[in-house]
Amino acid sequence: MLSYNTPISVNGQNAGPTAGMSARPPLKTVGNNGSVNGVSSNDAVSGTRRHSPQEQHIWLVTGPAGCGKSTVARYLAESLHWPYIEGDEFHPPANIEKMSAGIPLTDADRWDWLTALREASIRALDQGNHGVVLTCSALKRKYRDVIRVAPYFTPNLHLHFIYLDASEEILLQRVLARQNHYMGANMVHSQFEALEPPTTAETDVIRIDVSRPAEMVMADALNQVLHTIDGIQKDQSQ
Repeated sequence: MLSYNTPISVNGQNAGPTAGMSARPPLKTVGNNGSVNGVSSNDAVSGTRRHSPQEQHIWLVTGPAGCGKSTVARYLAESLHWPYIEGDEFHPPANIEKMSAGIPLTDADRWDWLTALREASIRALDQGNHGVVLTCSALKRKYRDVIRVAPYFTPNLHLHFIYLDASEEILLQRVLARQNHYMGANMVHSQFEALEPPTTAETDVIRIDVSRPAEMVMADALNQVLHTIDGIQKDQSQ
């Protein structure tokens, strides 16, 4: 079984804890008020970006309800020691009420939410982090395109998507097994109706089969993230 305490090498350095350590540093979570683990930062100014000489990364874990976005994203954030943004926590109360009642969100319901996630990611990077991991269903290409605006004026910022792929039947079973979550099983079908799976033209997307055990999925995701980052670093050094 894949262990959360297994050291992962990133350019010769361990992304996991060093030998003998019993636990990782606390996961840094970014709240919808711009705070990190509840502590507010005044370093970032909305709509502006400080230039950073280092390569920075936004990894957005996407897919319909039940695909394991939070599980995979938290694992990546812990392994890389990067902040984690839980997209569901950024939904306004009106969106949560609609989803709890089994009412699908419209495009209009999602625009402000997507913009808030993009801005929260940039704030986390402006606090000096090398990367940030966030979750967002991003069911349609135009939703993914909202997040793609983030690197437009920052050449050293790289945006990546991880699309967690599984059949509607598998995800329905998983959602039925969840407890105390506002996303009901009836929302799985509506999300698949709205879903526009990433195409080969979306070259910033990594597709991962999540019909496999969670340990295999997390290991695959981390390996692909590290491979992608390593490739970018090699390209920049040439």
